[in-house]
Amino acid sequence: MFALLFTTLVVFEEYRDFETEVTQLKARYLQQKKEEIKNQTQRVLQFIAYEYENYRDTLSQEKLQQHILDAVNQLYTDLPANRYIFIYTLDGYNVFDPNRPEIKGQNMMDVTDPTGIPILPEMIRKAQNGGGYLAYQWEEPSTKRFAPKISYAEIFKPWNWLVGTGVYMDELEHLLHEKEEAMKDRLIKYVMEILTLSAILFGFAFAGIKIINQIIQDEIMTFSEFFNAAATRYSVINKRRIRIKEFIPLVDYVNRMVETIHQRNRELIQLNLSLEEKVRQKTAKLQQQKEYSEQLVKAQEAFIKTSIHEINTPLAIIMAQIDLLKMHQQENRYIQKIEAAAKMIHTLFGDLSYLLRHQHVQYEKEPINPEPFIRQRVEFFKEIAQANRLSFALILTQSDKIGLSFEEFTRLVDNNLSNAIKYALPSTEIIVRVCDEGDLVRLSFSNQAKEITHIEKLFEPFYQESTYENGFGLGLYLVKQICQQNDIRVTLQHNENVVTFTYMIPKWSGDEDTTA
Repeated sequence: MFALLFTTLVVFEEYRDFETEVTQLKARYLQQKKEEIKNQTQRVLQFIAYEYENYRDTLSQEKLQQHILDAVNQLYTDLPANRYIFIYTLDGYNVFDPNRPEIKGQNMMDVTDPTGIPILPEMIRKAQNGGGYLAYQWEEPSTKRFAPKISYAEIFKPWNWLVGTGVYMDELEHLLHEKEEAMKDRLIKYVMEILTLSAILFGFAFAGIKIINQIIQDEIMTFSEFFNAAATRYSVINKRRIRIKEFIPLVDYVNRMVETIHQRNRELIQLNLSLEEKVRQKTAKLQQQKEYSEQLVKAQEAFIKTSIHEINTPLAIIMAQIDLLKMHQQENRYIQKIEAAAKMIHTLFGDLSYLLRHQHVQYEKEPINPEPFIRQRVEFFKEIAQANRLSFALILTQSDKIGLSFEEFTRLVDNNLSNAIKYALPSTEIIVRVCDEGDLVRLSFSNQAKEITHIEKLFEPFYQESTYENGFGLGLYLVKQICQQNDIRVTLQHNENVVTFTYMIPKWSGDEDTTA
């Protein structure tokens, strides 16, 4: 990090110096070139004035002008290719341009550079004010490309000639490039020197760290050997083996800790001897209680089996007698109430039967079409709903078959319908929806009910939201068990007194192993 910071500082300082040097170089170069082209232009004007004074009375104006142009052409042929004398009239006609003889006699007043500067009008305007400089872009003779150029021009008033000299600024780019390369070489040299020094410093630091690390490892090894030995026998650390003075106080603490631990160990051995006898006595007592509990469980299971068996026969008779009454007598609210109660008992009987058998019986999955199944179960609960002044609304779209056992799907649907009837507000609708959703079938039950105070407890066994409602609180507990065994996602929403249970049931796959 130090090397990186120092290198960055050096590079920044070099770059800042380079920027300052470039600025100064540009200013000096520009000033030098301005002086050169001004002096060059003024020397040409002095020559023209001299020849004009000497020969204006002996030669015609045309011959004198040609004589002067030939002389200027001969005198200044030694100028670099990117610097030359040019002469124009004040109305824009070219008189002399050695690099572009083809434009002689042409009017160049409308010519602009790529940036839109009207070159000749601007130069004439500056020259009329006593001479001036103009920066623009012009075609460089050697490369035939537009390049930055600066020109100086004055007026030879007897003939209204615009006489000037220009110089291209590409030399400045070459100088700057050389400066930049020199700066890069310096930076590379500085960076290499810094990196070399950093490598040396790193080597010394690494060697020092290795030495310190080895000393620390030896001290830690001493502690490690001690702890390994102290785990099996009474052992202490020898202070003379410790070379780091900061670790010496630890030796006293560790030795006292070992002494305390071994003292506690001896006390625990004595205590253990007395506890073993108590544990044997307690174990014998717990074994007796376990045997008694197992007998109670077996008796309870036998009682439930007997009760279910005994309930089944009279329940079947009751359901049959209700059907006979409905056939021979006109339905009335008393028969409807009896039938609703009988069906609730039938649902409870199914829950108890499933609760007793589901741990001993493996229910095989089968393809079930949810739409007709839902309609059949809703029809079964229709009398119960009517007895409670409720109605059903079915929103069943065509969906694929689900993979679930018939008994488990019956328990899931019946318990949701039963709970919806039990807790729905009078004169409201119970809405049942079925639709496809990807690889799942969405089944939901919605009803208007009072606010649920303990949503998190609804799926617990024997829990009832209201103590005034009938039932054992087993329905949703059984539903939860079925969902967990069949990878069914269940969600519960309660918004504005509308309770919605939603089940995402996997669809039936033709290659499912039903014997699993």
